[in-house]
Amino acid sequence: MHRIALLTCILTASLMNQASGLETITGKYGDTIEIPCNNGRIAEADATFVKWKYDKDGSILVKHQNQNASVSSDVSYKNRVSIKKDLSLVIAQLAMSDQRTFTCMVVVKEDILEYPVQLAIYKVPSQPQITNLTTVMAIGKPTTLARCRTEDANPAANITWFKNKTPLMTDGAAIKITTNVDVNKETGLSTTTSSLEYTAVKGDIDAKFTCQVQHVKSANMDSSPLVFTVNYPTEKVSLKVASQGPFKEGDNVTLKCTADGNPPPSSFNFYINGQKKTVNSNTYTLSNVTRENSGEYKCSLVDNENIVASAPITVEYLDLVLSSTGKIVKKLGESLEMTVDVKASGAAQTSWKKGNAKLNSLPKFEKLSYADSGVYECVVSMAGFKKTQTFELVVEGSPVIQSLLKERGEGMNKVLKCAAEGFPKPTVQWSVNGTSVESAYENGRVTYSLSIVPKGNLTVSCAVSNVLGSDVKSMNVSAHQKDEYSDQTVLAVGIVVGLMLAALAIGLAYWLYTKKFRQGSWKTGEKEDGSAEESKKLEENQSQKADV
Repeated sequence: MHRIALLTCILTASLMNQASGLETITGKYGDTIEIPCNNGRIAEADATFVKWKYDKDGSILVKHQNQNASVSSDVSYKNRVSIKKDLSLVIAQLAMSDQRTFTCMVVVKEDILEYPVQLAIYKVPSQPQITNLTTVMAIGKPTTLARCRTEDANPAANITWFKNKTPLMTDGAAIKITTNVDVNKETGLSTTTSSLEYTAVKGDIDAKFTCQVQHVKSANMDSSPLVFTVNYPTEKVSLKVASQGPFKEGDNVTLKCTADGNPPPSSFNFYINGQKKTVNSNTYTLSNVTRENSGEYKCSLVDNENIVASAPITVEYLDLVLSSTGKIVKKLGESLEMTVDVKASGAAQTSWKKGNAKLNSLPKFEKLSYADSGVYECVVSMAGFKKTQTFELVVEGSPVIQSLLKERGEGMNKVLKCAAEGFPKPTVQWSVNGTSVESAYENGRVTYSLSIVPKGNLTVSCAVSNVLGSDVKSMNVSAHQKDEYSDQTVLAVGIVVGLMLAALAIGLAYWLYTKKFRQGSWKTGEKEDGSAEESKKLEENQSQKADV
């Protein structure tokens, strides 16, 4: 007791004469920390007595020189504290109750020294927990959107709200932020809660709202984003043709009416041919449209018919009428005139074909021939549309033999060729037997050939016929050698004889002309080519003629 009283007297005197400074260190909640005694400058051997206490008189432990430390019975530190050789105090499992001033009191020789240290405890907050209090915002109406919460922090965390990464501040009108901090009585840690009240505008559609937790001992932590539905009234409607055009008669056409409000209206008025039709949908379908359905259509809101929109519909059409279609049968030499009537909703192009061959214009026949027979096709086209009509022209006529010829074949063979035209295709009947061949039947014409070996002079007939009539021609065929030449050969011989006679006539005319020319030269007295004797004779003759 005497010793304790002595130490107390020494401590009192020391406190009166010592100017002390306060040092602060920081520890993490739940960790272990060392609190230095005069930054470790006092050696254990120099200290006869060491005492660690908190606040004014809360004893933690006492250590006498060359003795083990004695921990106080304070339940707050009984099992959590120890002392090191450098006299530092070690505290494990830091709690908020440890955030206080600790004092190291040391007796050195006959002096008592005290070194107070302020311990600050920090705790990083939890990740932000954002809770939406609604899913819908209405334009112009204040709405509490969400609450953001972070727990177990020291010092208390701060919460900031963001819209599309832009911080929000309370403005007393459209934005109101309410923040509360609650301290847990058992742990001493703080929980921060912030609520956001917001008045939406139309531009907030698809906006992302987040909250951010900020703390001096950690990086900023962002919450997951929240997106709210923004409700606003309809200001405008639009009418579109949902079906893919262009439209032709017989198609179905769907109209679609949309509104810019949210939520959109569930029913609309459609104005069809001047009549209002209210439907619980935003579409209306015109079935099996005709050209009479072309025009302007409208839709409006059911509760406000002044909010209206319109859209035009054009039903394209293309009509093609030929004056005659199907199979047309005409007689050879007759005339035929076709007319075309085209009615279209736009500019149409007309073209003609006969078979696969293109024609330059509408076919017109003043005098029909067999070559005019065939299938004619009229095609009328207009952007996305095409109409086609055809007719088959058949030109009929009784058969007519155009020619009957004979040619020399191999050896003693004679080839007879009978060319005929007519429709239907003529059949042939020869008056003699032989080997017969026929050509292709084109444009009403066919050639029948017959190969024979005549035994003597005979007359051969070619008879052709169809349902409309018949024709026959005959020719003489001889077995003599002279007959081996065809009419073409006789003609060639005649031409050669004619040429020879013409050459003879030209020679005779030239001789007469030359003779006359020479006589004329003598009369003019030219002497270039005559001798003196000839000139003298000429003068005598002229003198005699003068006497006569």
